[in-house]
Amino acid sequence: MPGLQHGPLNERSVHLCIDMQRIFSTEGPWPTPWMERVLPNVARVVERFPERTIFTRFITPQRPEDMPGTWRQYYERWRQTTREQLDPNMLELMPPLGRFVPPATVIDKPVYSAFAGHKLAEQLHSRGVDTLVVTGSETDVCVLATVLGAVDHGYRVVIVADCLCSSSDEGHDTLLSLYSKRFSQQIETADSETVLSAWQA
Repeated sequence: MPGLQHGPLNERSVHLCIDMQRIFSTEGPWPTPWMERVLPNVARVVERFPERTIFTRFITPQRPEDMPGTWRQYYERWRQTTREQLDPNMLELMPPLGRFVPPATVIDKPVYSAFAGHKLAEQLHSRGVDTLVVTGSETDVCVLATVLGAVDHGYRVVIVADCLCSSSDEGHDTLLSLYSKRFSQQIETADSETVLSAWQA
């Protein structure tokens, strides 16, 4: 797996951890079977600089009628995930991660991309961030949408390959290949050991 071709990480780097929530664990309605497998790796990245970690949470609507267009159809299909039916604890971060908040921060989002709205972009700008170290769930859905948003905003993006998970092995493998080949000028892919060894400041 390629290393960090653009050099080490520094104080302008932030760890963006996408949707590592109970709703996507094996106990939730949208299970990602190997979330628990990557969880220790994600926790190790958080531990390096918890104050530089931003967690996102995918927050479902109260009811399908609260969403526009195809999102309404989506939640009619997945009505059990709407907040009127879902155990609210399912929207919380996985237990090993919640203990880092604070100093880590949490941004809630109603759609796939963490860049929807202005919260994330404004927070990154106020911190002077130029690099995003990305982990989380799912490789081929919310991570994909967020990573492409980060590229559009001009951020250096570092994908931590052994800190991603998906409910689709095929989608996961395809997207890792896409990240490292099709977007190789803007997206770097490395394992957690490589990332941690390159992130000392």
